[in-house]
Amino acid sequence: MIFTETKLKGAFIIDLERRTDERGFFARSFCQHEFREHGLKPVIAQANVASNRKKGTLRGMHFQFPPAAESKLVRCTRGAILDIIVDLRPESQTYLEHISVELDEDNMTALYVPERFAHGYQALRDNTDTSYQVGEFYAPTAEGGLRYDDPRLGLKWPLPVSVMSPKDQAFRPLREIEDALKRRMSPAPAPA
Repeated sequence: MIFTETKLKGAFIIDLERRTDERGFFARSFCQHEFREHGLKPVIAQANVASNRKKGTLRGMHFQFPPAAESKLVRCTRGAILDIIVDLRPESQTYLEHISVELDEDNMTALYVPERFAHGYQALRDNTDTSYQVGEFYAPTAEGGLRYDDPRLGLKWPLPVSVMSPKDQAFRPLREIEDALKRRMSPAPAPA
């Protein structure tokens, strides 16, 4: 695998290192040793898939608060998505900054999303599927979200939103939740 760290410390774009022959190619898409060598959490607690019927479908911006904060390894297995992550670590120099990465069935690129980041994506084609491995179990009492169109975040989605869940539409603006967000996303104090 080829690991490229983004401007957001700990967030990586992971490309396949393909071994090609007349049959096609073979590549490793996950390895605990390689993840650990890059300082990434090599734990998969759950594996999820999502199918998006219509291009323009938007999912996000989702996260879980500590102690149930999730790392994610996201890959598009059919179609194409624009994946966006936002740094929610209050102590980070890139707090509230984001990156966007196009993932599609051809490039097979993955995005590693560290804990304490918001994550969302928009389907760029009809019948788009994603797969993600998550480093923590889903905890409904720890989940949170940001508005996909919050002006403070300045996220640029390439298509008009065609489909979005009522839950995602109901996320409150950052100005209303930021104090609580910072408090809950702060790293735990070291034990004495």
